[in-house]
Amino acid sequence: MSQPHVPVFFRPEQVAARAEVQTSPSAAKPKAVVESWKRLGVPLAVHTFEPVTREVLATAHDRAYVDAVLDLEEDNGFYNRSAAVAASLPYTTGSFLAATLHVLRHGGAAASPTSGFHHACHDSGGGFCTFNGLAVAALRALAEGCRKLAILDCDAHFGDGTHDILSRTGHLERDVLHYTRGSPHYRGGNEQAASFLAHLPQLLSQWKDEGVELVLYQAGADPHVDDPVGCRFLTTAQLHERDRAVFQSCARLGLPVAWNLAGGYQESGGRWPASIRKVLNVHDNTLRACAEAFVR
Repeated sequence: MSQPHVPVFFRPEQVAARAEVQTSPSAAKPKAVVESWKRLGVPLAVHTFEPVTREVLATAHDRAYVDAVLDLEEDNGFYNRSAAVAASLPYTTGSFLAATLHVLRHGGAAASPTSGFHHACHDSGGGFCTFNGLAVAALRALAEGCRKLAILDCDAHFGDGTHDILSRTGHLERDVLHYTRGSPHYRGGNEQAASFLAHLPQLLSQWKDEGVELVLYQAGADPHVDDPVGCRFLTTAQLHERDRAVFQSCARLGLPVAWNLAGGYQESGGRWPASIRKVLNVHDNTLRACAEAFVR
């Protein structure tokens, strides 16, 4: 399916001050990402959206946990009780849910410039993740009539929270397939990088044959060879090739794809956001790859 631009679901409210999120830039990064994307010359349209309610978050999470975090009675995934972080969280998940519902209804590809999902479990957060937007969006898509979908998690780390929620709700490997790249099988090296990149089109074709109707793609930047907390097995060029493989395959197979960002901890010093320019370069390439595949 071709489209005139890449829809991007962003609101300033989904950004928390970086001082509130310790060493992770994930809650402060969306604004810097969108500003960088606007300078690329890639056709995109920034859309508003509604924040999710506590009831929506409770479709994937224990309601008591949702209330405790948002009422500042329990630590969020950044290990603090920041009011600024709590205020941003309904918008973070709301952004990805809006992108998911857009492609479910209209096809094609849509972006959510968000991170901080896949370590959030049913009743706990951690690893800079508080609420699991991937799981919330997956469960909502099923409720909206999608019969089968797949989560393609290409962050460097295992999506333990997503696995936990899908297992508890009975959807794991039944109507939600979950591929999390951060499994122990991948330990880096050129041969495994090449094997991983070659496997992605095969995996997506297999999913299409198995009846998958929607792909949720988490395009992590922390598999980069220079990332201090990632798995260090893909170069910038290889990460771009990863994104091309995913988007070109989805376009060829007619699979709608909603995608978000994750990870990316390289810093070069200097003032924010220039200090994360290497991470922004990875995210810029993801948008370019999406547009190459879908925008006509």
